[in-house]
Amino acid sequence: MEHDLIIKNGLIYDGKGSKPYKADLAISNEKIVGIGDIQGDAKEIINAEGKIVTPGFVDIHTHYDGQVTWDPYLRPSTYHGVTTVVMGNCGVGFSPCKPDQRDWLIGLMEGVEDIPGTALHEGIDWEWESFPEYLDALDKKPLAIDVGTQIPHGAVRAYVMGERGINHEEASEEEIEEMKRIVQEAVKAGAYGFSTSRTEKHNDVNGNLTPSITAHKNELVEIAKSLGDINQGVLQGISDFYDFDSEFDIFKTMSEESGRPISITVEQQDARPEWWEQLLDGIEEAQSEGINMYGQVPPRATGILMGLTATLNPFRFHPAYMEIAELPLDERVQVMKTDEFREKLLNQEGVSINPLVDEIVTSYGKMFKLGEPANYEPDPKDSFESLALSSNMTAEEIAYDAMLEKEGRALIYHPLFNYQTGDLSLVEKMLKHPYTISGLGDAGAHCGAISDASFPTTLVQHWSRDRSRGNKLPLEKVIKMQTSETANLLGIKDRGIIEEGYKADINVIDYEKLTLHEPEIINDLPAGGRRLVQKASGYDYTIVSGEIAFIKGEATGALNGRLIRNSH
Repeated sequence: MEHDLIIKNGLIYDGKGSKPYKADLAISNEKIVGIGDIQGDAKEIINAEGKIVTPGFVDIHTHYDGQVTWDPYLRPSTYHGVTTVVMGNCGVGFSPCKPDQRDWLIGLMEGVEDIPGTALHEGIDWEWESFPEYLDALDKKPLAIDVGTQIPHGAVRAYVMGERGINHEEASEEEIEEMKRIVQEAVKAGAYGFSTSRTEKHNDVNGNLTPSITAHKNELVEIAKSLGDINQGVLQGISDFYDFDSEFDIFKTMSEESGRPISITVEQQDARPEWWEQLLDGIEEAQSEGINMYGQVPPRATGILMGLTATLNPFRFHPAYMEIAELPLDERVQVMKTDEFREKLLNQEGVSINPLVDEIVTSYGKMFKLGEPANYEPDPKDSFESLALSSNMTAEEIAYDAMLEKEGRALIYHPLFNYQTGDLSLVEKMLKHPYTISGLGDAGAHCGAISDASFPTTLVQHWSRDRSRGNKLPLEKVIKMQTSETANLLGIKDRGIIEEGYKADINVIDYEKLTLHEPEIINDLPAGGRRLVQKASGYDYTIVSGEIAFIKGEATGALNGRLIRNSH
């Protein structure tokens, strides 16, 4: 046959932000080899009449560090047109790792990213100690999509410093030199960069703060400079920015002295509603000085999902609920449907856990039914608190009844970050900023509370087509944001664009039917671990390296993905 695959009659969005055009694509030997009126024959032909054809989506903020060792399909990302993921974000991961630190690294990941420790213990095979050995182990894994890595600060600190690093002690000059050597070795072996965390939101399973949060500026800058010395790799970080000037100075100096790009998590919080603008202003000023800083921003509010099948619900810490919390779901639902139990629980106060959890489970002014299809930009008038004002029920009673819908499987949406009541422009401002990159989906993580691996679908469906309460973005712009922009930040130069010679990672999407469905809890992780999984309709074909890997979101069995290594 002349070609491996031809995609006929599609409307092509090239990933560069250009206006779409109708053309055929010819694919051979994993690359795009022809664009236009293709008349040759092929092993397979897809008729994309009435469909849009885009580059495969590149998600640079995931936490598949454990799952990649047992799941070749990396769901749920592959339900959303993603053909390349980059993991190792936020300073957590599983390499380097000494054998006696495995349990601790699992506990750190479980605490920070809400991935069941039982699943990680059961699923990870630990064929490595050093980061190059980790990469070699991943090289041998069957994969349906491409996977890139970053080396995490928490693991590096523990590996070099042992308990001193875990307990936030200051690194000596010798220890910093060893950390630099390990990070440089990892990037030379193929890691795309180095990540760190400086936020109190990141605790291990025992509640201890992540080990990188108190690392001194010198430690971070010296590690960054080790990447500058080899002119390779990117930097990624998150901070609470309680002391904005000193924290921002750390990240700015890391990028300035290394000459390497850095991206920083940008989140709006109700407690400090304006600080995200200060962060983006700082990034823009740094860019004007020639320093390569970016903000990573979400395409929708970062929302906690609550319910009887999730990690949290509004009554999770009420004494009456705690008495039945371990019952099977159907038994819990039967108990909760009784008038006696309902009255008992609603007359109680919940036990205080910590300020963040307390806020999540009591903020009825930011609780909504998620709905089907899922609504991630809810109207404030639909909050449980607002509904209570126009009914003879309390917000607590509305939440209680909402949880019992769908036989106890219904989900409540709490847009924790990046949602200010009445301000629809917040996420829009983030996305439109000249120095932001769409990210933060945390795919593979937050298994019982967050389902943001679907961010790419939100970006396309909501922002270009469905948004009714605010401005939309051009479809060619949002496709670029999820393809060439994300790939370019990491220096992945062979994908994210439909052009001859580029890697044939392609989506054929029924744009008019693209729909993001309500997440559901399933128990398919190792050891029966649970997780939130969210599907979408409209991804007719997802092609990886020239082979059809997914049809309507479901795997064909093709395993044409691979570990990708930084080589620039």
